[in-house]
Amino acid sequence: MQDEATIASEAELIGLLAPLAAGAAGALGLIDDCALLDPPEGCELVLKTDPVAEGVHFLADDAPEDVAWKALAVNVSDLVAKGARPLGYLMALAFPQAPRRAWVVRFAAGLMAAQQRFGCALLGGDTDRRPGALTIAITAIGVVARGRMVRRATARAGDLMFASGTLGDAALGLALRRNPQQAARWGLAPPEADHLRARFVRPQPRLALASALREHARAAMDVSDGLAKDAARMCAGSACAGRIALARLPLSPACAKALAAEPTLMQRVVSGGDDYELLAAVPPDAAPAFCAAATAAGVAVTEIGSFGEGQGLLLAGADGRPLALARTGWDHLA
Repeated sequence: MQDEATIASEAELIGLLAPLAAGAAGALGLIDDCALLDPPEGCELVLKTDPVAEGVHFLADDAPEDVAWKALAVNVSDLVAKGARPLGYLMALAFPQAPRRAWVVRFAAGLMAAQQRFGCALLGGDTDRRPGALTIAITAIGVVARGRMVRRATARAGDLMFASGTLGDAALGLALRRNPQQAARWGLAPPEADHLRARFVRPQPRLALASALREHARAAMDVSDGLAKDAARMCAGSACAGRIALARLPLSPACAKALAAEPTLMQRVVSGGDDYELLAAVPPDAAPAFCAAATAAGVAVTEIGSFGEGQGLLLAGADGRPLALARTGWDHLA
């Protein structure tokens, strides 16, 4: 039962991860101390580090394949929001104890599936063992044509606010992972509950939207810490006010059904985090072209609000009254 054995050395661990670097010349076969990158001519590098930790971003009993997918996906999502194409990534693994070989094999398989979907490869990294939770720290590297990176803090008053995909699914999926009995209370059929859980464990970066963002968006970011918090960040950085119409939020059928059963879940939908959808500021005259490009790319986008003069973010209910939030989103230090 070799796969049930504990990994005996760093060399054995690196040997299991080495296939993830195949085809990436700059990885140097994972036998050097550093990787080497030569950006395509006329391009700039876009860099992002977003670690995931057990108990915070994933649960102890999550499948290793899902843990690996999420660790890479959350970083790629940020690259896409910048209009960048993923190129490669570095990874640091911190284990509280030596992992079992079977876990590492499944983890590597999840990474392979993710990097094949996202178009990137492992370039290098490090491993260690330390007290605390299992942590996977990935630094993703992307490329974008020089001067074409989409910034977060460049929205202007008058721009329209768009969101990709559907919002709130992952927050409700996490609630179901922690308490499966919630599904019955919300009246969810098994496939609907499975959809919400899948949105938490396997976020889907909207790679196909990168070109539309570069061509038509004035500002963009991914929604990771909660719509309310991230939209407020975009507004503050851009020195604009923002208004979101809650009735316009794109919801999956499963999320909409849960909300109908328990309307107070709107708090989680807008502040729960882990959506990894994209938020974009688009000038009104560019909105038709942006929507057409998104449709052609197979990504749904929804106009959920607008930017205006002033400061702050208003979350307006159907009656126009603001939604008061107990918290706006996830804060690692709060």
